[in-house]
Amino acid sequence: MRRPSRLTIRARLTLVHGGLFLAAGVVVIALTYALVAQALPVADRVISTRMKEGGLFGEPAQVYGQLAQVADSTRDDALTAMLTQGAVALVLVGAVAVALGWLLAGRMLQPLHRVTDTARRIAQVADRGLHERIALAGPRDEIKELADTFDAMLAHLDSAFDGQRRFIANASHELRTPLTLNRALLEVAVHREPAAPGVRELGLTLLEINARHERLVEGLLLLARADRAPLERSYVDIADIVEHVADRTPAAAVTLRVVAREAPTSGSAVLLERVVQNLVDNGIRHNVPTDGWVSVTTGTEAGRAVLTVANTGPVVPPYEIPALFEPFRRLAADRLATGGAGLGLSIVLAVTRAHGGDVRAVPRPGGGLVVTVALPATASPPSTRPGSLAACPSSSR
Repeated sequence: MRRPSRLTIRARLTLVHGGLFLAAGVVVIALTYALVAQALPVADRVISTRMKEGGLFGEPAQVYGQLAQVADSTRDDALTAMLTQGAVALVLVGAVAVALGWLLAGRMLQPLHRVTDTARRIAQVADRGLHERIALAGPRDEIKELADTFDAMLAHLDSAFDGQRRFIANASHELRTPLTLNRALLEVAVHREPAAPGVRELGLTLLEINARHERLVEGLLLLARADRAPLERSYVDIADIVEHVADRTPAAAVTLRVVAREAPTSGSAVLLERVVQNLVDNGIRHNVPTDGWVSVTTGTEAGRAVLTVANTGPVVPPYEIPALFEPFRRLAADRLATGGAGLGLSIVLAVTRAHGGDVRAVPRPGGGLVVTVALPATASPPSTRPGSLAACPSSSR
């Protein structure tokens, strides 16, 4: 199997240019050597010329021997000097040609570097939109055709993604009104006196189903909003959000442990609050029946604001974790009875990526998950918050 070359296109073009130049130089030197060697007189030709001039009988034979020796020596020295000096000149000019080839190759590939840089920049923010274009100017060559084709592909993808987001948002908005109306009618029917026990039980069941559908619609709206750019960014401390969510979370059968250290970042406080709320709710919902706990920790690490949520719960196979971040995906059939819409971790992933962060989930030894959200950290504001979590870094409920 042929191994792919590790040389860049610029290096390969330079090597080809330099190799062709050196090969042409060697051919020129060889032809010049042959022509000069043919043109220079040899000893036999010199002696034959002297014989025609009638000098063979008037001069000693040793004179002609010395003359032949001098002619041969002069011819060999001239050819050797031509080869040596030609080789030196070829090496010097070849080095200059290789340097010029490197510069010319870089100049010719500069538009391609622009295409690559733009494509890499678009790929980094693909989750937030595909609105940027290469828009390469210049002659109508192969590189411009490549850039125009890439721009056309981006335009089609951007249109398709925007249409999908608009459809989700519009459908969710349209579903909100009938669900709100259903909830109002059911609450009137359930709480109206006198109400038969069967009617009341049915109404409570329908209210629970309606609430689940409302959560589904809200999740779709939030998911569409998280995928839409740009975000309104402001200074946010994840520790404040964690404390706020912990105070609002009702008492449950599991213990909520909070260790909130300062974790400053920049983004939408509303969306980041939903990230924390979804992770806490997910940890509480998917837990063990007794003696369960959910641990929420914030802090900074390697220039990142880090939020970690761990919980006890059923054993999660590692190969099942990527599917948990897909919309409407759950781990197993027993999770269908938890009342979730299957969008919690999908929203966490979408919001985190919209803020330039990443999410990592690993199984916890003994059961449960450890979900880590890392966001770009930002500098703290000049005034520290009075009575902040820095003074009280931990709490437990």
